[in-house]
Amino acid sequence: MPIRTNRGRTAVYRRLWGWPLRSPTHFVISLVIVGAIATGIGLLLPNEPASQEQPRAQTTTTRPQGGGTSGAVPGPTVTTPRITTNPLAAPVPAAPAAEALTVGEAWARAFVNHPDGITAQQWLSGLRQHSTEEQMAVLGTVDPANVPATTVTGKATGANSTTSSVEVTVPTDKGSIKLYVIRVPEQGWRVSYYTPVE
Repeated sequence: MPIRTNRGRTAVYRRLWGWPLRSPTHFVISLVIVGAIATGIGLLLPNEPASQEQPRAQTTTTRPQGGGTSGAVPGPTVTTPRITTNPLAAPVPAAPAAEALTVGEAWARAFVNHPDGITAQQWLSGLRQHSTEEQMAVLGTVDPANVPATTVTGKATGANSTTSSVEVTVPTDKGSIKLYVIRVPEQGWRVSYYTPVE
């Protein structure tokens, strides 16, 4: 069995590793030294570069212009947002279309046509060919027995008209009805809204 002595590398290592355990003071000093070394290493390490990736669909890259020399360091790139706009064309004012007035008057005649015994489905059938799908959904909640007017008393007139819409007013025996008639692609003119005129 080897005899331990205070000479040689083993003895030196034993003294180094055993020094922190000799007293609480040595232990605290050892912890402070280890913490300082770890902090120093963390400060010396370089930070990770931020991602340079940019959204391709939203930005465009403009490189600086000017005469470049061989080996010169390029300047920073400038990114500008790519904006795509498609403004809607404004409605073009026009005289009330005769077909829109005809459709509005036909709709009003079907609207006030609710004799005793007519069913809601029969009443809606008369309105369907002159109404938009959205308007038919609204009319489906109306009880025809609650419509006070029973007859149209005059010709339809138009106002605030464009090439795609006309406000049509139709007089009835219980006041006038104001209709909003629009041009629906592949369907022609249709009533999209109505309201009684006070």
